[in-house]
Amino acid sequence: MHSPLPLNQWLNAPRPDDTPVAWLDDHTWTLGELRHDVTQLVNVLRQREGERWALCFENSYLFIVALLAALHAGKTPVIPGHCRVSLLDEQQSLFSGVLSDRTLGFAGTQIVVASAYRTSPFTPLPDIDGSRYVELFTSGSTGTPRRVVKHIISLEREARLLAARFGDRLKDCAVVASVVPQHMYGLTFRIFLPMSFGLMLHAAMLYYAEQLAALAHDRRYLFVSSPAFLKRLDTDLTPPSVAVLISAGGMLPWDDVTATHAWLRIWPDEIYGSTETGIMAWRHREQDDLPWQPFPDVAFRTQEDALWATSPLIHEADGLPLDDILHFDPDGRFRIVGRRGRVVKIEEKRISLTEIERRLLELDGICDAAALPMSRGGRQGIGALLVLNDEARERWQQQGKKAQEFAWRRALLPWLEPVAVPRYWRIIDEIPVNSMNKRVYAQLQELFHENS
Repeated sequence: MHSPLPLNQWLNAPRPDDTPVAWLDDHTWTLGELRHDVTQLVNVLRQREGERWALCFENSYLFIVALLAALHAGKTPVIPGHCRVSLLDEQQSLFSGVLSDRTLGFAGTQIVVASAYRTSPFTPLPDIDGSRYVELFTSGSTGTPRRVVKHIISLEREARLLAARFGDRLKDCAVVASVVPQHMYGLTFRIFLPMSFGLMLHAAMLYYAEQLAALAHDRRYLFVSSPAFLKRLDTDLTPPSVAVLISAGGMLPWDDVTATHAWLRIWPDEIYGSTETGIMAWRHREQDDLPWQPFPDVAFRTQEDALWATSPLIHEADGLPLDDILHFDPDGRFRIVGRRGRVVKIEEKRISLTEIERRLLELDGICDAAALPMSRGGRQGIGALLVLNDEARERWQQQGKKAQEFAWRRALLPWLEPVAVPRYWRIIDEIPVNSMNKRVYAQLQELFHENS
C-alpha cells in the first residue's frame, strides 16, 4: 500500500472530486462534497471568536467535516468522549462551543453541521500548522476528566505504523465499525486509518450483529470492533465479506475468538494501547495464550514500582505510566495480567470508580459510597456500597429495594456511561477501613457475597 496521506493532504492532495469518501444507506459522499462541506464550515468558524470546539457526532462523515474544518480554521478540536447534554453543560469551561450533527439542549454555543450534498470548485485550504493537536478527555483516577493532548504528528506516525503492519491486506477495503469516533480507538481506526489510506468508510456505527450481516456482499470490509460486540455475534446470520477484523479496547476471550473465526473465517488482529499512549502492541490471534508484540521503537521500563512506556507516538520524552500490569518474555513480547489503580474497564470502556462514587454522593440521602468492579455469571458490572441517612434508609425500606435502585440508576444515567451505572447494590452501616484509614477493596468485595 502507498504511504498514508498526511492530514494536510486529506483535502488538498490532487485527487479526483468523485473519489468516494463515505457512505450511509444509499448515499455516498465524495471527496468533492467533503471539500465543499469543510470549506463552508471553515468560513463559519473563522467568524467565531472561540478557540476550542467540542465535537459531538453520530455521523462519522460529519465528524470528519468538523475535525478538518476546525484544524484548517486554526481552531482546536476537543473530543469530550460523550454527547450527554448534562455533562456538556457541566464541562463548558473545557471548550468555546459545540459542533454537532443534531440540535442538542446544550446551554452554550452550538453549531449544527450538515452536508450540502453538492460539489463546487475547490481552493486548497491553508495548511494545518504542524504544532496543532486534538484534545481528548478520558476517565482519570481522581474522577475528574483527564485532558489528553494528541499532536497531529503523533496521529500521522500512528497511521504509518498501521500501514507497515497491515499493508496490502487493507487494499480496496471499506471500513465499518462498532466503535464511536469519540474515543481514541475509534478516532484512530474509524477516522484516521481510512482517511489516511484512502478507504471509504461507513458513516454510521454498527450496534447489532444484524447490521453487520446486512452489509452489501459486493465489498471487502475492514471491521473495527470491540470484544463486547464480538461476544454478542449471532453466528446463525449470513456472514459479511470481512477481510480484516481488528479488535481493541479490552481482552478478547478465546471462546469468542473461535466463534468469530468459525463465522467470518478470519482470525482477529488485536491492538493494545490507550488514549494517552496510542497503539503499543499487536497480535494476530490464532491461538489462545499468544503474547503481544510491541510496535517498532516501543519500549517499557520499570520505575518506582510502575511500568512506563516510551514510543514515537508518546510526546512526553520520559514516556507515560501504564495502568496495566505486564509480564514480559525474554524476547520482549508480553502478556497482560492485571490492572492498577481506580480506573477499570467494563465492556471496553474505561470507567472511573472515583467518578461513580462522586456522582453517588451527589444523590439525596447518600452519606458515603464505594464503587468496585463485580463479575457475576461471566458478566462484568459495577457494585455500589452505600451508607444512607435515616430518612433515605426509611424510604429505601418502605418503597422497596428494587424501586429505590431503579431511581438511583435513573438519576445517574445523565452523568455516567450506561455500563458505569451500578448493577449491584448493598446498604451498610459504614464503609470499613483498615488501621491506616484506607479502604480494603478485597474486603468490600466480600460484602456483596453476604446474603446474596
